[in-house]
Amino acid sequence: MDIVTTGFAGTMESSDIMVTVSKAPGAGITIQLTSSVSKQFGKQIRSVIRECAESLGVKDVNISAIDQGALDCVIKARVKTAIYRACLSTDYRWEV
Repeated sequence: MDIVTTGFAGTMESSDIMVTVSKAPGAGITIQLTSSVSKQFGKQIRSVIRECAESLGVKDVNISAIDQGALDCVIKARVKTAIYRACLSTDYRWEV
C-alpha cells in the first residue's frame, strides 16, 4: 500500500489511542510513541504498531501514536484504519 496523504484514527479518550500516519520517503517504518505507560508497555505497543504496518505492506511511513491505555486490539484497529485512510483505500481486510 502506498501512503498518499496523512491519515488519522482514534481519540484522546481513556483506553484509546490517537494514531497519525504520514509518508516518510526513504525512512522505513518510524514510530513515535507518547504514553504514560511506555516504561511498562512501550515495547509491546511499538511491536503491535510495527506488525500492523508490515502486515499491510506499508513501507516508508511515519507513525505517531498518543496512547491513553489502549488494549492491543484497539491499537491494531486504529493503526489499520489510519493506514487505510492515508492510502485512500476502501479495500478493507478486517479480521473476524
